[in-house]
Amino acid sequence: MLTGKQKRYLRSLAHHLDPIFQVGKGGVNDHLIRHIEEAIETRELIKVSVLNNSLEDAREIAPELAERSGSELVQVIGKTIVLYKESKDHKSIELP
Repeated sequence: MLTGKQKRYLRSLAHHLDPIFQVGKGGVNDHLIRHIEEAIETRELIKVSVLNNSLEDAREIAPELAERSGSELVQVIGKTIVLYKESKDHKSIELP
């Protein structure tokens, strides 16, 4: 579980990142989760955007994405979700 201070730090790092995945009308599926797990292992911090044609709201999708990918939900702002998971092999972010 992340503290408030850690979340603020991660939000500042994520500010400059571009979303690398998009959730569309297909919603959250196993294929998307598997790709998020692989990406988050190498990057630790990723953004996911929810497209306008998605049937679900970003605030509904975010906890499901975090839980199914085994990551921590850092932030949901608008249609963008920020996820973090400490990497086993590629650790680059040092939390305060």
